Amino acid sequence: MRFAFVIFKYFPYGGAQRDMLRIAQACMMRGHVVDVYVMSWDGPQPEAGIRVRLVPARGWVNYRRYQDFIDRVHARVARERYDLVVGFNRMSGLDAYFAADSCFVGRKRGWAGWLHRISPRHRWFARCEASVFGEDAAVRILLLSEAEKAVFQRGYGTPDARFHLLPPHLSAERMALQDIAGMRARLRGEFGFAEDDPVLLLVGSGFRTKGLDRAIRGLAALPPDLRARVRLIAAGQDNARPYLRLAEKLRVAPQVRVVAGRSDIPQLMQGADVLVHPARRELAGHVLLESMASGLPVLATDVCGYSPHVAAAGAGIVLSSPFDQAAFDRTLAGMLTSPSRPDWRSRGIAYAQRIMAVNDGTAEARMLETMAAERHAGNDAVAL
Repeated sequence: MRFAFVIFKYFPYGGAQRDMLRIAQACMMRGHVVDVYVMSWDGPQPEAGIRVRLVPARGWVNYRRYQDFIDRVHARVARERYDLVVGFNRMSGLDAYFAADSCFVGRKRGWAGWLHRISPRHRWFARCEASVFGEDAAVRILLLSEAEKAVFQRGYGTPDARFHLLPPHLSAERMALQDIAGMRARLRGEFGFAEDDPVLLLVGSGFRTKGLDRAIRGLAALPPDLRARVRLIAAGQDNARPYLRLAEKLRVAPQVRVVAGRSDIPQLMQGADVLVHPARRELAGHVLLESMASGLPVLATDVCGYSPHVAAAGAGIVLSSPFDQAAFDRTLAGMLTSPSRPDWRSRGIAYAQRIMAVNDGTAEARMLETMAAERHAGNDAVAL
């Protein structure tokens, strides 16, 4: 089969980007051809069998460039004979969509004023989302979180039959456990921390969405003797300046380090003490599963689609909505001193290993094969 994968931008540490490349590799290993249409590609080129088709786009603002890209991709795809066109961003012209983002209209309705909602940018993104989730659309939706399905259906009335829930995936190779004592020493040596300094880790691009400000406030609210020893590392692609200014204001700047996305996140997790993920929104939160696989206890908010896995595993603590900073502060202090940390670690590892056994990384590829076959069967039926 021949698949066209479409994504606006590729960079190595984005969640949707990593999933896209993993699914493309799984399709290739199963004997299919994958062409990836993208505006820009940052990072190593994929192996032979996955063809990157760069499609430069023009426009004064982002959404204009995105629309130009979509138009150009439509023209190229129309000249090819693909079995399925799969999008990793919301756009028109798709056969299937990998739902890596939460509902745009539902999210904006919660906080954006009416003036924002009538802006050209907002209306463009809303139209793109409606072209995927609209009641009369035909796009098949690969869904990461059952909770988000209800949000989309409230906004668009999307029929149940078009949603396909994916099992979580963790790479056994990427998540291989190392010597924990060695990983703790490695992390502290790299960042210049003392051997017994407790380390909090926050991972993810989009620091406001992931709640870095909440984590910094939680650090500043720790009891003085504990606060003096705790360190916070934030790893991700975003502007760090507002958060470093907040740390300065709260007098914890020397204890906060912000680093760019990197490939050794599992090793950092195996050397840290608590993953803090007080997210404001999170469709899934793959980082929660990675943390569990690494034996790192998790402190997360219940808005994360994968937070039920943390609760089911008993691998940390999930805070209920609405978010309460004081409750987060108390819970963080308790986790750093809790005798339950070894239990959280062992339960998380065991649960993550069960996830790895269920999905070896090919579930999405197999689902796309089925969708392509059904699409052909439907076309044949019409032709007859």
